[in-house]
Amino acid sequence: MLYFIPAWYSGDGWREDEQCWYRRRTRTETDDTVKQIQLFQRNPICPYRILLLSHAPNFRHFLHRQGTFRVPYWSVFDAIQEVRRRKQALFSFRDLAWPGDVEFLYTPFTILARRAGERYASVEFGEYGNLIRVDLYRDGALSRQNLYDDRGFLSCTCVYESGERVYDQYMTDKGVWKLRHFADGSVRVNPESCRYLTGAPEAEARLPFRKTAYASMEEVVGEVLEAFLRTTGREDLFCAAAHPRHLPLLDRLLADRRRVYSVFGNRLPPGCGREALSRGDCLVADSEETLETLSREACLASVEKRHIPPYDTRIEPGISQQLRVQKILLPVDHLPGKTLEAAVRAMAAYLRGNGKARVCLFTRNAALGWEDELLARVRELLERSGYPPEWAGKAARRDAEVLPDAGDRIPVMFTVEQCVDELSVNKCVREQRLLVDLADRPDLFLQILCVGVGIPQIVRTATEYLRPGENGRINREISRLGEDLAYYLDSLRNWNQAAIRSYELGETHTAQNLIDLWKEVIDHVEGGTGAAAGEDGLQQDGGDLGAGGVVL
Repeated sequence: MLYFIPAWYSGDGWREDEQCWYRRRTRTETDDTVKQIQLFQRNPICPYRILLLSHAPNFRHFLHRQGTFRVPYWSVFDAIQEVRRRKQALFSFRDLAWPGDVEFLYTPFTILARRAGERYASVEFGEYGNLIRVDLYRDGALSRQNLYDDRGFLSCTCVYESGERVYDQYMTDKGVWKLRHFADGSVRVNPESCRYLTGAPEAEARLPFRKTAYASMEEVVGEVLEAFLRTTGREDLFCAAAHPRHLPLLDRLLADRRRVYSVFGNRLPPGCGREALSRGDCLVADSEETLETLSREACLASVEKRHIPPYDTRIEPGISQQLRVQKILLPVDHLPGKTLEAAVRAMAAYLRGNGKARVCLFTRNAALGWEDELLARVRELLERSGYPPEWAGKAARRDAEVLPDAGDRIPVMFTVEQCVDELSVNKCVREQRLLVDLADRPDLFLQILCVGVGIPQIVRTATEYLRPGENGRINREISRLGEDLAYYLDSLRNWNQAAIRSYELGETHTAQNLIDLWKEVIDHVEGGTGAAAGEDGLQQDGGDLGAGGVVL
């Protein structure tokens, strides 16, 4: 059995990051663990399960958003709260025990409850219209937050006094409190309900907590997880996301177990958790650059390291040739100020000669006001450089495709694309004619999408997803950016050749390639026993296999 241990935490707490439906998501939910689980779900590599260490009352909705609803999992907090339910349940705020004199006011965002002319509560909903939280007020101040599980019960209540959080109280699905997590980090166990569940559902047991008071929630999570690990086989393999929150805990509990650590993006700060990583059986890096960084760490010299991209390439030709304009995608989140200024000047100079081109400033920053701030900065730069500041602005889709000869109005040539989730990024890239990523470290996900969509790339450094002179170009002098733009936008022949080379490159990064790489990792950790062979693996969740035995 392969156990995935994800790093799905909110801030510095052992809790999920579910948010109200009307709030813009500020970061993507998709990470390496999500992609790994999707790969194992769709293809018969080996039996697997998720070990969830965070309190996630809306976990079923999260899995549904990722297309992994039926993936098997075990949850530490389900064990603590003695929750055996697996299915979601219909649950309305009307099912709660409201006072008889409460009046409900329906607003476009939330439902307000008033009592005796004063605010009594506010009801919050998730993206699917499901009840996720009820905030209760006393004398105009927040007194309690009730968090509801998507299986139809109160999961946790957070108690406030004078606007300050006092403690969080975790409940069973029968309404009995199990733990109180205080603001100072300490935890108290209910002496009347002091047992937790352990083991798989078919071999479940109830064990007593060792203590009635703990110094931290990590100590509680560690005790329950340790009990579960005793029910697993010695031949089982654990693949954990490298994250500072749980690395010390896993390093201790998995000391004599087979373990793989997945290092993804900037999730693990430089120098953090290196001792724990050094005791792993294998490190899986998301990019060649990450692999090189790990290889330079002296303490990791003897650890096996592999590069397995979290994303596979899928050939899905874009629609850029169907548009009247040529969209250029320019990621700006990791660009130094001077680099962004030089890029805008070079692109503006090119736009003056190519009225069909448009620049899309790509950002994953979804903070309110960021789009206006970015556009104001570009307008100022354009004006200082002698170009119309009106070139930068917000524009509807049809306005962004107005060509200069369509009237006397000045066209909008610089717009902002705020994309956080994977779907919005996919939609944005499919409309682009060219990617220009001038960051020191190109966006890996964008590069993979560009390979699948078949659009050329202009980057500062070579990566495994760019073959210079074939599917893109290396630009180390921004002063020559105009030449690179003209090479692909002024010649359809050059663009078509790059598209063909992108599709050819995509054939080397398909799901089947990722499967083969994971089988090699599993075989290495297990000492070449071949337990990951496809014919011996168990297919999860049914379904027919596609061409080559890979479900795409």
